Amino acid sequence: MTQARFFAHAGNGAWSATPDGNRRRVLLHTDELMMVEFGFDKGGVGALHSHPHVQASYVAEGRFEVTIDGRTEILEAGGSFIVPSGLVHGVKALEAGRLVDSFTPHRADFLA
Repeated sequence: MTQARFFAHAGNGAWSATPDGNRRRVLLHTDELMMVEFGFDKGGVGALHSHPHVQASYVAEGRFEVTIDGRTEILEAGGSFIVPSGLVHGVKALEAGRLVDSFTPHRADFLA
């Protein structure tokens, strides 16, 4: 049995390209919960999509136009949002920035 990781330090973990041209790195995960950092260049888009996972996101840096279920708001560093299971959502980076997302349960597709 492998030891669970309880801590992640700044800069740990490799960035990987996302299908929409941004980047992500998985920070920590269990079967029940996953934390992922996403990096966006100015103008970067997280295309509208949905998934069965509940998502909570924190704007760590930058400004983002966030759309959830047809409603759009602009959030800046320190802002946050929640996406209930199955709702269509996406983001556009109004300036370079980072989002820290948590998913429950974990996103197995991010570990492949």
